[in-house]
Amino acid sequence: MRKLFDIQRKFRFTVYVLLSVSIGLVGLSGYIFTLSLKMTDQSRQKIYVLDNGKSLLVALREDISENRDAEARDHVKRFHELFFTLEPDKEYIENNIREALYLADRSAMVQYQSFKENNVYNQVIASDISMTVETDSVKLNFSAYPYRFSYFGKQKIVRTSNITIRKLQTTGQLRNISRTDHNPHGFLIESWRIVDNTDLETIRRKSF
Repeated sequence: MRKLFDIQRKFRFTVYVLLSVSIGLVGLSGYIFTLSLKMTDQSRQKIYVLDNGKSLLVALREDISENRDAEARDHVKRFHELFFTLEPDKEYIENNIREALYLADRSAMVQYQSFKENNVYNQVIASDISMTVETDSVKLNFSAYPYRFSYFGKQKIVRTSNITIRKLQTTGQLRNISRTDHNPHGFLIESWRIVDNTDLETIRRKSF
C-alpha cells in the first residue's frame, strides 16, 4: 500500500513538473512570437540602401518625406547647374547637356535645340565665354502631383571685356520615376520653360 502511494506521489510530481515545463515553454513561445512580430514591424520601417556596392545604409521610412523634399530641390538645382554651366570647350558643353537631359523630358531638349540653332554654344566656344549659375531658391508644391516647382537664380556670363549678371527664373513640374545611375533622385522634370532671363547688370572688366 505504501509502495502504491509512493508511485502515485511520484506520478503527480512528474505531472506537475511536465505541466510547469509546458506552461513555461508556452510562455517563452509567446514571448518569442511577440518579439518576432515587433522586430518584423521595425524592419518594415527601414529601407536598406546599397551605397556604391560597398556599405549598407539604413534610412527610416519616417524620414522619407523630408528627404524627398530635399532630393527634389537638389534635382532641380542640379539640372540648372548642368544646363547653364558652360565653358569654351565643346566636349565639356556636350557632357553637361547630356547629363542634364537625363533629368528632364522633351521640354529641355527643345530649349537645348533652340540655343543650338541660335549659335549660343558656338559663340561660347568662339568668344571664350564662361557661364555659371547660382541658385537663389527652389519653390516646390507637394500638395498636387506632378509637383510644380519654380526656380530662381542668377546667371553669370564672363566675357573677355565684361561680366554680365542675368536673372534666371524657370518653371516646370516633377514626376516620380525609377532611380538610375544617371538619375539618382528618381525625378523627371516636365513642361520646363524659362520665364525670365533678362540682364541685371554688366560690369566692365579691367584690361591690363
